Amino acid sequence: MQSKSNTYFKEVASLWDDLRKGYFPDSLRDEVIKKAYLLPEMIVADIGAGSGFLSSLLVTKTEKVHLVDSSEAMLAQAKQNLTSYDNVEFHLAAGNDIPLPDDSLDAVFANMYLHHTSDPLAAIQEMARLLKPGGRLIISDLDLHTNTWMQEEMADEWPGFDREQVMAWFHIAKLVNNYVVCSGSNCCGASQNDPSLTADISTFIAIGSKHISRKADVKQSYGVIAESGGSCGCNPPQSSGGYQIVEQSCCPPKSSENSLYKLEELRVIPEEAGEISLGCGNPLAMASLKPGETVLDIGSGGGIDVFLAANRVGKTGRVIGVDMTPAMLKRARESALKNGYDQVEFRQGDAENLPVDDQSVDVVISNCVINLTEDKGKAFQEIFRVLKPGGRLEISDVVAAHNLPLAVRENPNQWAACVSGALPQGEYLELITYAGFENLTTQNNHQYSNNSEATYSLVVSARKPETN
Repeated sequence: MQSKSNTYFKEVASLWDDLRKGYFPDSLRDEVIKKAYLLPEMIVADIGAGSGFLSSLLVTKTEKVHLVDSSEAMLAQAKQNLTSYDNVEFHLAAGNDIPLPDDSLDAVFANMYLHHTSDPLAAIQEMARLLKPGGRLIISDLDLHTNTWMQEEMADEWPGFDREQVMAWFHIAKLVNNYVVCSGSNCCGASQNDPSLTADISTFIAIGSKHISRKADVKQSYGVIAESGGSCGCNPPQSSGGYQIVEQSCCPPKSSENSLYKLEELRVIPEEAGEISLGCGNPLAMASLKPGETVLDIGSGGGIDVFLAANRVGKTGRVIGVDMTPAMLKRARESALKNGYDQVEFRQGDAENLPVDDQSVDVVISNCVINLTEDKGKAFQEIFRVLKPGGRLEISDVVAAHNLPLAVRENPNQWAACVSGALPQGEYLELITYAGFENLTTQNNHQYSNNSEATYSLVVSARKPETN
């Protein structure tokens, strides 16, 4: 924070806990912490923590909390408030120069701090530096407002923020799975100098995650499957950081030959396509495809869902399969040519950068693929872009019941096994909503889960609005 902020907080430090209640409620803290999907073993930081509003709850949910503030008076108040806890470490430091190492934290919080810093982007980049791969940054702050008296009385550097500007800063900081939501509470208060001046300002929560680079591992793994002609290739039991993983999430139960598709469906597609079934559901079961529609299958693999879709849209329709693995594309293209599927096309690309024109597709399907992408938020935004107004999204994918431990998130084998890339279901659905989709419906399929029951298959249906 700047010196004028420190001057202000020095004056109000002893009163801040009571003043704060007039500006933002405890329910804001609860909602902010909920977005982090915390685990008891996590180490987190509270930046611009003031008297410890967030930290007072974080200390009960995590192994350790680093409380950072540039005001000596506020830090002293925080120490007094948290004196009974031994899992908090206090740091007198500015938010753009935090004395903690790179990649050391599971989550970083900044509640009502950003509008006090002169350079919000630099502050966001500094907080992102601290995150472990997959760690979350959660910022709560004021929406852009016109109450200039607040800036003058409370030493605010910024009159709140435009939410899309904050998302742009997250992107520059190389965070992924970025989205912003309404906090559900407003910042309310009255001027200390002129009681006739009041404010009722909406607040937001912005969430982003540290990038994990696993695309090369996934591409290599699925290339091996394509070249060997194998199927899901379930792994034997193994352990990662104490987290037991028994089989790939994309593998159907061994008691069932293939419970995803009906036998009559498989009989009318190329046999070689049915031999490679790497999915965790059947997105076509909910898609209600019509003759003449254009369908996009993301992560088309050997082409099983592409050929099934082609049979439904007929010769007047069109189906585009997109996959990033050359060996899979070669296999699928040869199958289409051999079996006379003229309405089918396979393109090289990935979910985050679809090689498809804007508003050119009626239905997007995907089967156990979005969890493999590193930036699922970008993938859903790309899907929204290529869909026509009123277009439909029908996907089966793997999600998690809770946050996954770091050792699992960084395991390249378990990324390819549709485990490590799974997001908590709530976060996954919020990314779809943030992309612009409406009418979301879901159906859980715990039949397709690993034995820890941490990850499972989810069927999601959604629609792009008729008008943007």
